[in-house]
Amino acid sequence: MVQQTPTSNLQRKIIHIDMDCFFAAVEMRDNPELRDIPIAIGGRSEQRGVISTCNYLARKYGVRSAMPTAQAMKLCPHLTLVAGRMSVYKEVSQQIRAIFQRYTDKIEPLSLDEAYLDVTDCELLHGSATLIAEDIRRAIREELDLTASAGVAPVKFIAKVASDLNKPDGQFVVIPDEVPDFVADLKLEKIPGVGKVTIQKLHERGLYVGRDVQNYDHHLLLQQFGKFGQSLWSRAHGLDNREVVVERERKSVGVERTFSKNISSYDECWQVVESLFPELEKRLRRVRPDLNIAKQGIKVKFADFQQTTVEHGQPKLDKSQFVALLTEALTRQKGREIRLIGLSVGLELGLKAQQLSFEGF
Repeated sequence: MVQQTPTSNLQRKIIHIDMDCFFAAVEMRDNPELRDIPIAIGGRSEQRGVISTCNYLARKYGVRSAMPTAQAMKLCPHLTLVAGRMSVYKEVSQQIRAIFQRYTDKIEPLSLDEAYLDVTDCELLHGSATLIAEDIRRAIREELDLTASAGVAPVKFIAKVASDLNKPDGQFVVIPDEVPDFVADLKLEKIPGVGKVTIQKLHERGLYVGRDVQNYDHHLLLQQFGKFGQSLWSRAHGLDNREVVVERERKSVGVERTFSKNISSYDECWQVVESLFPELEKRLRRVRPDLNIAKQGIKVKFADFQQTTVEHGQPKLDKSQFVALLTEALTRQKGREIRLIGLSVGLELGLKAQQLSFEGF
């Protein structure tokens, strides 16, 4: 008998966002000379190096992540190797995270370039997870000049599988009614956690797609594959009760706004600060009802996409403190127009305030 997906699962709206060849995309964005040639990140030593990631032009030659550099160079002799800039990738990842937080606080990062979002309770865009995913991808493209792919589904593992189906810069949606057919036709190697060795063993038993597992003897599957067998059985029936796991202790709370038309004067900027502050206060109260903080900061992004952040130590949220922060930030304006303003607070961890990065700013 086929098990049915619980109603509670079907009511969830999960988005899996996966950046497209993230490290390579950042390098191509920052260095236009790299945009139209095959490149790979890392692997500078042909003898012992290993490729971290590569762009889609390199992938056409068969170059892949975790491939030895020597092998990659044989497949693509004109491959350009680029040294990684992890500090830059982390900074961009934080900018992506900030975009996510406009829609939900329920974010589970899997790495610098992918995350699950639970938007079940998000009221933006009529509460449509499909439209929310599209808007997130639009914001990433317009604000960061990068592309992302998305999968939308009522359960995590299907959202993750779906995000890979229309790459790059694409999106795939599996609504609750489509789950049974989707998992029945799903190739088992597409299920997260099914590796090369396991898929070979599954194929030896005539198991290729979800429908095959559905029709397989449950007890025999458990006997042959143990705990993994139960997990595979659940996935083949569209079951995944895992929640989106939010970080146990938040380091910061922030809000920001990107303008459809750039602004430039202090008065215009202060109007934005005043309009953002109530939302910042509202978000902070959810995690710190007493409004106690470690520091307070403001971010300004200029029309040339350069940005500056000013932070001051501060024990409690105070709107008046943003006057000095904004004034200091605008001393770095140098005649440039402004395309984004963000407000943030660093939270106190443990018994004393620590120096915190503006993760989620």
